[in-house]
Amino acid sequence: MKQTLAQKLIARSTGAAAIVGEVVTANVDLAMIHDSGGPRRVEPLLQEWGVGLWDTSKVVLISDHFVPGDTEEGARILTLTRQWAREKSVTFHDGEGICHVVLPEKGHLTPGMFVVGGDSHSPTGGAFGCYMFGVGATEMAGVLATGEIWVKVPGTILIEWTGRLNPGVVAKDMMLQVCGEIGMDGGQYQAIEYAGEAVRALSMQERMTMSNMAAELGGQVGLIAPDETTAAFLANAGAPEADWSDLHTDEGADLLAHHKFNASTLPPQVAAPHSPANAMPATEASSDVDVAYIGACTGAKYEDLAAAAAILKGQKIAPGVSIAVAPSSAQDQQRATNEGIMKIFEDAGARILPNACGICAGYGTDRLGADVTCISSTARNFKGRMGDPTSQVWLASPYTVAASAIAGRITDPREFL
Repeated sequence: MKQTLAQKLIARSTGAAAIVGEVVTANVDLAMIHDSGGPRRVEPLLQEWGVGLWDTSKVVLISDHFVPGDTEEGARILTLTRQWAREKSVTFHDGEGICHVVLPEKGHLTPGMFVVGGDSHSPTGGAFGCYMFGVGATEMAGVLATGEIWVKVPGTILIEWTGRLNPGVVAKDMMLQVCGEIGMDGGQYQAIEYAGEAVRALSMQERMTMSNMAAELGGQVGLIAPDETTAAFLANAGAPEADWSDLHTDEGADLLAHHKFNASTLPPQVAAPHSPANAMPATEASSDVDVAYIGACTGAKYEDLAAAAAILKGQKIAPGVSIAVAPSSAQDQQRATNEGIMKIFEDAGARILPNACGICAGYGTDRLGADVTCISSTARNFKGRMGDPTSQVWLASPYTVAASAIAGRITDPREFL
């Protein structure tokens, strides 16, 4: 039987054939939780049920939402999180960056794994050939107690990208284009798989952006078949070797839908407030900006920082515009520092924020104020998500965010390349 990548991954976790539409019990290889939806939410349920963790070696806890604990509530939750990590003896990455970036960079993911995350952007793990999706605290408590979860075997929506990206155009532009074309419900809570020449040419951090934003499409997972690029990244991260030779969608496997896009004709994209689906070419947008934000798991990894710095180097920011940069992990920030990238941001007058979710998820003291227009490298621009409900957030790539900061208005970054 010809199978999709999603079916093969689920079959690995159940030990039986995965038939689309059937509800199966999957064995979980890894559970990832963070400080916001983790211990403070799941521990009361575990205590109520009178159970502990099914396998402490298969739980990874990451603090990233309430970091740096600059509010009374945040400090209290971080204290609770750290205490729980000690008591349970789970792997704990404390303030090292955003969970979706830290998890693979620390070698926790390998192709073929079935992973459940306590966050909506958990489909990021699909970039590494893992079946990974997000759940709420109640369902996560069940996973932590049993090591199992029900899953309905999904159909696959294939998103194929032919051609090659031009300079100044990146994975974020690809995803905004897809959001605009198929909409935020286009994923139908099925498996989204990205394929094609343009996808295979992407680095792992760029692939992570694509899988991450499967959540914006309404998909359950965002899969990319592993290859030599995947293996090289994970070997460098210290992950154990895995056999990924069969982890691909078979030729002729049944698909729910097949969308085709051409990377070679794609211009830089932006999405107008208040939805990623409000996508358009940057040249068609008309808005002044007050704040330029380079942050989030989607838009502040090392390669995102390097892209923004390539635009900002030697440039001056428009009067009245402020820049904030929140590198997505301490590891990526250190590399950017070593290569002089962070100095470019500092020379441009940027505020350097902690390696955390921060403004993207509306946490901390740096949230957007009233009537502020922001251009952001984040994945979402829902009304009020990043601050005051009257703020306006445009989504764009790090290239476009940086170019717009220089111009003081939404600008095609290719003008600065």
